[in-house]
Amino acid sequence: MDYYLLTDMAAQIGYELAVSGAETFRIEETMRRVLAAYGIECEAFAIPNCVMVSLEADNGKPLMVMKRVGFHGNDLDAVERLNALSRRICAETPDPAVAAQWLEETRNDRRSYSVPVYYLGNLLAASGFCPVFGGTLRDSLWAGLMGLIIGFVTRRMDKLEANPFFSTIAAAFAMAVPAYLAAAFGLVDYADAVIIGSLMILVPGLLITNSMRDIIYGDTNSGVNRIVQVLLSALAIAMGTAAAWHITSSLYGQTAASTLSYPFWLQAIAIAVACTGFVILFNVHGWGRCLCALGGVVTWMAYLLCGELGLGPYGANFIAAAVAAVYAEGMARARKYPVTSYQVISAVPLLPGAGIYYTMSLGLNGSTQLALQRGFATAGIAGSIAAAILLVSSVVRLFTAQRKK
Repeated sequence: MDYYLLTDMAAQIGYELAVSGAETFRIEETMRRVLAAYGIECEAFAIPNCVMVSLEADNGKPLMVMKRVGFHGNDLDAVERLNALSRRICAETPDPAVAAQWLEETRNDRRSYSVPVYYLGNLLAASGFCPVFGGTLRDSLWAGLMGLIIGFVTRRMDKLEANPFFSTIAAAFAMAVPAYLAAAFGLVDYADAVIIGSLMILVPGLLITNSMRDIIYGDTNSGVNRIVQVLLSALAIAMGTAAAWHITSSLYGQTAASTLSYPFWLQAIAIAVACTGFVILFNVHGWGRCLCALGGVVTWMAYLLCGELGLGPYGANFIAAAVAAVYAEGMARARKYPVTSYQVISAVPLLPGAGIYYTMSLGLNGSTQLALQRGFATAGIAGSIAAAILLVSSVVRLFTAQRKK
């Protein structure tokens, strides 16, 4: 048996999963299972910027393959295809050369949306979330335009291989400046709703979800690493928006928060539109597109129901996030697909984009005490969402382990 080819193939699958945005435990487990299918015991190790496989060949010599992981994308279709490939390899255990050929075919057969459709995803995501935060129809149209600006800047930064922290600052700044200018000339009704709806594109939903799932499976280092990236992304969003506010404050000044509230059915439509945009941005294809968008609607309806029942923001977010996690786990097992796609997009409506923005806004206006209160409240909401995902995933994992025994 060609041990080197087999080990390199397993490490390459782990690498492709890592750059596509898979969780740490999925990367390690996939590499172990592929080699175990050939009767080889190995040690698999993964962190956000590195994957490694080590084993001992039949002649007693150790063999190790390590691959450095650079840019992490949001290609959930690739995660699903690589997951299916690993299942096929484990079931059929072909010759290592054939398995390597299957991997190459999987890489070449990846689906991706065209550039116009990518920009459509940005437009739908921003314009769909704007009414949820109280924006008018005119605001939604402007939010869609701001989403296009974010998509253009992000795409350019990716081509230049810019640091994600700087890329987020640039995108937030480029979006917020025209939004504030439009408000200064009376072209939008509620600038806050326009900006928050657009900023939801920049909130790192996949990082938040993966950090929680890494911690669940004991990959604490990777989980903490991703949480730090989440905090840096939130800081970058605040910095970019704050810089735009400083430049335009002489024309517009303090923004006014919207008090508009739409009926649940209209919010359901808006969330469906927004989640459809995220389906494109996360590169989900097939029936998963409809099911992921439906998960976002179900999650938001659960959140609104909790509000009608008198629950506070922490309780409402906890229950809604639990509903999203249960939905994601159920869909993943019913369709034999990774849970990540359903979990990420179903939980998108709960991401604390508004909290990040208002914390920044209050701080710029000199209300330090209120800014701290809003910041702690935002952190509490994020903690409630994380706790719900942790609880549901842990229970499902325990149940699955017990059933296997």
